[in-house]
Amino acid sequence: MRRPIRTVTVTAACVGVLLVGAGGPGAAVHAAVRSAVDCADPGQPINPVPWPQQMLGPERAWPFTQGGGVTVAVLDSGVDAHHPQLAGRVADGFDAVAGGGSANDDCLGTGTQVAGVIAAGQAPAVGFVGLAPRVWILPIRVLDERGASGGVAAPDVLARGIDAALSWNADVLAVSAVSYTDDTRLRDAVARAVSRGVVVVAAVGDRGDEQATGIIPYPAAYPGVVGVGAIDEAGERWRGSQQGSFVDLVAPGGAVPTLQRGAGMTVVNGTGVACAFAAGAVALVHARRGDPQADEMVRQLLATAVPAAGGDAYGHGIVNPYGAVTDRVAGNGPEPLPALVRPPAEASPAWARSRELAIAGSVVALLVVLTVLVTAVAMPRGRRRLWRSASAAAPANRVEPDEPGPPVSLFPAG
Repeated sequence: MRRPIRTVTVTAACVGVLLVGAGGPGAAVHAAVRSAVDCADPGQPINPVPWPQQMLGPERAWPFTQGGGVTVAVLDSGVDAHHPQLAGRVADGFDAVAGGGSANDDCLGTGTQVAGVIAAGQAPAVGFVGLAPRVWILPIRVLDERGASGGVAAPDVLARGIDAALSWNADVLAVSAVSYTDDTRLRDAVARAVSRGVVVVAAVGDRGDEQATGIIPYPAAYPGVVGVGAIDEAGERWRGSQQGSFVDLVAPGGAVPTLQRGAGMTVVNGTGVACAFAAGAVALVHARRGDPQADEMVRQLLATAVPAAGGDAYGHGIVNPYGAVTDRVAGNGPEPLPALVRPPAEASPAWARSRELAIAGSVVALLVVLTVLVTAVAMPRGRRRLWRSASAAAPANRVEPDEPGPPVSLFPAG
């Protein structure tokens, strides 16, 4: 992620003030060294609602949950705990680079940018707000504050940071820093997180516009990790977002407004802020479901994604916070039908009574039909005979003569 920087000159007088006010020589020297580093400038006010919020619509999920009770660890450069939109919701954290100490300050600013996308609260006259504005942020510093790493963390430092997040009982890990070394220590730390039911969401790296191929980002490429790529406002792959089978989801990562260390906001690019959108969605699902299984949350996140252009640059699609919170995803396969049960040999009394009623009804219906048919035939005939008996009179008894009679002339003479 690109950011403006400024040069700060620390005089001996400044160091003296730090020695007096910091509560001890060690803390004072550490603070003086940090102040002498080229730290990112504070941001500027950005009032309109940013395009990622308009695209994802997280406010539709807030009537159900805003992420309260969930801890999201941000593995980056630390988080500015004094930013007005994060104040009161950032833990001390752990500095994995130094091997000890807190991480609730941020010289580079990238960790604050990620934390802002996840958890920034509402501020007057500011349209920007995080996806899960009530989560608790646990900052884990894994990037050297001098900025020479370019967003790339040493694998052993990342492993130490993941273990620290687990010791703080983080529910979700947002690993916005990337390593390009497959290291056993990092692989084992990720496996420990997955085995404990912690969802690990990781950026897939910002080297997509380089000519070299086969650049594998870790921990995004490890099993059980949700790898997140970046898209721009048009829904197309941000040019720096890496492509490969390690991409499970995409989220806004091109020209994204977010918080900046010190105060105000800035506009950044990168898969690190895209990772933050996915981690915020996981936090919402976690808070909504109570204490769900990690694989259930991952399946919910992937199954509710909005279809994208396709290919290994987009994974399952665009993260969908509202759908992830409200939709119900079916299980892995269809439910089996219940087994057929043979009816008992002896019919129940109710069945016998129903049978008797059916037979009686059939007899009555047959009689009615016969009556109707007989009536239909008899009525016309009765009317024709004026309702007289249809029996014929007995024939007359005529006696035939034994001898024939005289001949009869058929044609009498003129």
